[in-house]
Amino acid sequence: MISALAWVRKGVAAEKPTKYEMTEEEFTRLQETAATEIEEAKEELKEKSKLDNEILNDPALKDFDLEHYDDDEDEVDEGEHGSDDSDTEEGGHGTAAGAGANIFSNIKGLSYYKDGEEDPYLTTKDGEDMDDDEEAEVQIFSSDNMLLVAKTEDDISNVEVCVYEGESDNLFVHHDFMLPAFPLAVEWLDYRVGKKAEQPGGGNYVAVATFEPRIELWDLDTLDAMYPDLVIGTTDKKALRKARGKPHSEFHTDAIMGLSWNKNARNLLASSSADKTVKLWDLNTGKCAQSYSHHKDKVQSVQWHPTEASVMLTGGYDRRVAAFDSRAPNAVSWWSVDADVESVMWDIHSPSHFYSASEAGTVCYFDIRAAQEGKGASPIYTLAAHDEAVSAMDQHPTVSGILVTGSADETVKVWDVRDNKPSMIVSRNPDVGGVFATKFCPDEPMLLAIGGSSGETRIWDMSTNAHIRSTFGDATVQANPVQEKPLLGVQGSEESDGDDDDDNADAVIAELKGGSKKSSAPSKDIDDDGDASMASD
Repeated sequence: MISALAWVRKGVAAEKPTKYEMTEEEFTRLQETAATEIEEAKEELKEKSKLDNEILNDPALKDFDLEHYDDDEDEVDEGEHGSDDSDTEEGGHGTAAGAGANIFSNIKGLSYYKDGEEDPYLTTKDGEDMDDDEEAEVQIFSSDNMLLVAKTEDDISNVEVCVYEGESDNLFVHHDFMLPAFPLAVEWLDYRVGKKAEQPGGGNYVAVATFEPRIELWDLDTLDAMYPDLVIGTTDKKALRKARGKPHSEFHTDAIMGLSWNKNARNLLASSSADKTVKLWDLNTGKCAQSYSHHKDKVQSVQWHPTEASVMLTGGYDRRVAAFDSRAPNAVSWWSVDADVESVMWDIHSPSHFYSASEAGTVCYFDIRAAQEGKGASPIYTLAAHDEAVSAMDQHPTVSGILVTGSADETVKVWDVRDNKPSMIVSRNPDVGGVFATKFCPDEPMLLAIGGSSGETRIWDMSTNAHIRSTFGDATVQANPVQEKPLLGVQGSEESDGDDDDDNADAVIAELKGGSKKSSAPSKDIDDDGDASMASD
């Protein structure tokens, strides 16, 4: 399934990405990490063995002979009287043969070579650059967009770095990197961190939030990377086990559900978590600069204000939305909604307003200026958008009044919300299962990326849709009808088993909700022609 999407603007990615090279420091870190994990595994095994022995030696259970409970009678008899000579002989031969066996076939053990020239199994030696053919394969042109796809398949999670070639309508996976757990949010940023922090100019990075209580920042201009350039949050497993789920002032202790990079104060990254806190991170130090605990339940979404550098918006499973200045966290304004908050979003075309999408399938539109003494006013309008949770929402970056919503009901809907009188323009099934992500391209005017539970990514060129052209196009556009383009998928992708992906999606949602049942809410049918009565003022 695809749980999150993010676009990268044209011209940002390096034309010729570099190949990852492991440093001595990283190799040492790998050894230390492996040694630590082995020791922890030994400790867990030791504790388990101790517990098993206590159970087996319990006087009350001794008569049941639990150690041989599952053995067949013949096996028990063999154990008591010994096996015959032929069995012993075969066992002897087997041991002798096994002593010389090697699971790596003709490879005589594993060795670490400090100098790649000495390693007989390396075909590309250290210091060798990519040849012309390899460079041509990985080259990214200034006319290309990147699309970041957070994907999970067969319990393996990764981020696929896709390239979209607009001129040829081509979408393909350029490279990818593995993740430690199921991804919940991705956020692109151009602030340099890690090894390239001191280099001038902007970078090309993605911050990834997962079920782990840490944030990983990866350099998108590096191929075959084994490690993120920066990890935010503690890696002390003992400290995490001790504080699991309980708020901590310096790091998250549960899944990180939302991310937002501050484009005005570029070294700041905000995160929201299932540990009921929102945290402010300084990318220069990788440390938590401030922790906020104003929500009473899991915090699903966080977003910085588009123009006010210190103001942020948060929404949680306590069915409340909060707006506050990060410099004065005690002065919080609150808005109540009808169900758990799925996402919050500032209106970039009218920054004093914001949207809130809920698990009940509704979208509310609020005016922040109407709040008095910390209490927000009723919504300007409530849109009964879907029959199930609104799990994806985005607005057009340049054209005011275009709102897109996606839902677990497997539909994507385009709304005209101009003049605060919302009406539906188009509803369609993009064939991605339950929709979990929708993102407008920052460069192409009407290009929408869609991802969902089937594990498929779709690109929808909305500018070719007749209803959208007639609603938002000028007279010239309306006078020149075009044939609608089909949805574009990733080149070479294979259809996955939708039932299994839907089961995985349900399991993830259940875990995030803590096993709670979905809240019920009244729903209304929406016709394809867009019924304005769906919105209530």
